[in-house]
Amino acid sequence: MRGEHALLFLGVALAFAALEAWLRLRSGRSYDRAAALGTLGVAGGQIVINGLAGIGIGALYMAVWSVTPLRQPLDAVWSWGLLFLLSEFLYYWQHRFSHEVRWLWASHSVHHSAEELTLPAAFRLGWTGPISGLWLFFLPLPALGWHPAAVAAVLAFNLRFQFFLHSELPPRLGPLEWVFNTPSSHRVHHASNQGYLDRNYGGVLIVFDRLFGTYARERPEEPCRYGLTEPVASHNPIRIAFHEWGRLLGDMARAGGPLSAIRVALGYPGRRPGRTRGSASL
Repeated sequence: MRGEHALLFLGVALAFAALEAWLRLRSGRSYDRAAALGTLGVAGGQIVINGLAGIGIGALYMAVWSVTPLRQPLDAVWSWGLLFLLSEFLYYWQHRFSHEVRWLWASHSVHHSAEELTLPAAFRLGWTGPISGLWLFFLPLPALGWHPAAVAAVLAFNLRFQFFLHSELPPRLGPLEWVFNTPSSHRVHHASNQGYLDRNYGGVLIVFDRLFGTYARERPEEPCRYGLTEPVASHNPIRIAFHEWGRLLGDMARAGGPLSAIRVALGYPGRRPGRTRGSASL
C-alpha cells in the first residue's frame, strides 16, 4: 500500500511540475532544463542510496521501539496529533542544525544548490544523510512508544507537503502564513540574500520559527536570489552531491590535528578563511 501511495504522489508531483513549467514559460519566466535534468540525476541517486540505507535505519528504529516500555495508541486522534507536533518540533531542530553545523550542511547543501526555485528542486536531496546522522533527530519518537511505521508516515507527509512549497508562482497566503509553512516562507528559506539567510526552518508548520526567532517575511522590495552563496557551477549529479563534502574534508585535512578537524566539522558552515558564508538558508 505504501508503494501505491508513493507512486500516486509521484504522478501528482510530475503533473504539477509540468503545469508549473508551462506557466513559467507562458509568463516569460526562465526554466533551466539543464538544472532540471541535474536534479533528476540527484533524485535518482538519492532514492537508491537512501532507500538501501533506510532498511538499516528502519531496523534500528524498530529495535528502539521494541525495547521501550512505552506504547502510544494508533487508534486515537490525540496520539497522532501529538506525534505530528513532536515530529514538527524535531524536524525544525534537525533542519536548523543542518544549516548551523557544517558536518550536517555537507549533506543538506545539495538541496540548496538549485539556482531556480521550481517544484522539481524539492527532489534535489543529498545522498549522504545517513552518514551525517540526520536520522538520529527522530529516534526519540520510537523511544517514546510510537511505532516506526507511524513515524515514517508523519515524516513522509512532512516531505510531501513541502514539495508544493518549492515554487515562485504562488502569492502570499494571508493568515495561513502565521501557522503554516507556505511557498512565500519557503522562498525566503531558499534565498541566498544576506537578509534572508538561516530563516524559516519549518516543515508543515512555521510556528516554531516564530517561537524561536528564525522567521523572516518575504519582502517585495528584496526579491529572493536562489542557490548557494558559492555556487556549485555544475549540473553533474555527482559533483552536486559531493561538492560541499570535498570542501569540508579538505578543510579538515588542513586543520592541523584531530581536535581542530572536529572543530571544523562541527563549526558553522561559513567560518573558514576566505569564505563569507557556507549556507543559503531557509
